[in-house]
Amino acid sequence: MSQYSGKIIFYEGKGFSGRKLQLRGLCDNFHERGFTNRVNSIWVQSGAWVCFSLANFRGQQYILERGEYPSFHRWNGHNDRMGSCKPVGMHGEHYRIEVFEGRHFSGRSQEFTEDCPLLKWQGWAKNWVNAIKVYGDGAWVLYEEPNYRGQMYVVERGEYGSCSEWQAPRPKIQSIRRVINYF
Repeated sequence: MSQYSGKIIFYEGKGFSGRKLQLRGLCDNFHERGFTNRVNSIWVQSGAWVCFSLANFRGQQYILERGEYPSFHRWNGHNDRMGSCKPVGMHGEHYRIEVFEGRHFSGRSQEFTEDCPLLKWQGWAKNWVNAIKVYGDGAWVLYEEPNYRGQMYVVERGEYGSCSEWQAPRPKIQSIRRVINYF
């Protein structure tokens, strides 16, 4: 399997009922595939996926790893709207992320190699992160609330000089988690 492969099935109804859309790669617009933008259950058979509430990879992001999600509440959704998705690119098993206080990699920075339910516990004094560098192999999920809750943003290998580069409207980040891509 390639680093971007996987399989995900979206269902219109709760409990894996109703019409379904099965994907093995990115889909920038569910509607163009003849599927509604209402998704009430999801089965991730393999891979890790980032799904978006709107078409063209916009709107609220949801990270979904292998497993069953019988209702939208199970993937931290606030409603049943979903318009696009793509597999999370995985490059191996080495995870490292560096967060920066200021934009464009300025100010204080701190590196993480493990999940962190509350950045303050690791000495990060601020409630925000303005820039990020993701090194090595893995992808990370950034959460606006402690304990992996609230709005989430997925970042893959690369450099993000401001929060707008990872599609966040504001730099409020309080917890981070590695994305594990199970096949």
